[in-house]
Amino acid sequence: MDLHAAQIQGFFDIPMDHLYARPVFLDYIKSKKYPDVTVVSPDVGSVERARSFAKHLDAGLVIIDKRRPRPNEAAVYNVIGAVENSTAVIFDDMVDTAGTLTEVSIALKENGANKVIAFCTHGVLSRNAFDKINASAIEELIITDTIPVDGRKSPKIKIISIAGLLAEAIKRNHSGHSISELFN
Repeated sequence: MDLHAAQIQGFFDIPMDHLYARPVFLDYIKSKKYPDVTVVSPDVGSVERARSFAKHLDAGLVIIDKRRPRPNEAAVYNVIGAVENSTAVIFDDMVDTAGTLTEVSIALKENGANKVIAFCTHGVLSRNAFDKINASAIEELIITDTIPVDGRKSPKIKIISIAGLLAEAIKRNHSGHSISELFN
């Protein structure tokens, strides 16, 4: 599910389907009816993913120019695009220490975003990630259940299930139907 890099597929010596959490996230977003959504790519490497979400949501796109001065430390240098008076929706494949997300949320608020919502497929949430998220400008962090969260809780973190998506992919695999059609 949402491989960090497509090249990872090359390490498998058995058939493998790369699945994406996008349909589950899109359903959640549409159910919430966030006003004036602007999709945010938290770094240059996530632009393709963010562009896909922006297209499906008929929303604007903002790209964050982020760098890592040291390991596990993120610094935002520029916000490319306009987020003023919008609901800034960040999409990333994983949240580990939450350094990137929290720094990006500060930059988005400083640039006029009304709300900051984040979606990450894999909630690693290591070190003091919960504390960072709770103290951040992020109003909601939505993660999937691909990784157990060890019973830790935060009022800002919501876990949504990918079980239905996995079930549909398995069903399509066994019946010989297209899995990629799930992600059009």
